[in-house]
Amino acid sequence: MDQIIRVAWDLNENTENRYQLVYEIAELAKKLVDENQARKAREDAFGFDEYNNFDNSYKKENPVEHAIMVKASEADDNRLVG
Repeated sequence: MDQIIRVAWDLNENTENRYQLVYEIAELAKKLVDENQARKAREDAFGFDEYNNFDNSYKKENPVEHAIMVKASEADDNRLVG
């Protein structure tokens, strides 16, 4: 959790438009939740886990935390986001 807080703080400090950053993180978190629900619906409908060969550990994380980490991975060498 401390790492998530540090990453969020860095993103917040190194962006020109903090409101846009929050909006982008919220949209990304919503997308992650929607994809997870759609995958679960497919698995339930077909009775199997089509992704069982992949690491799905992010499912245990809060989607907002995961979205922050994904957004942080977009930062370039100058520590600019996006």
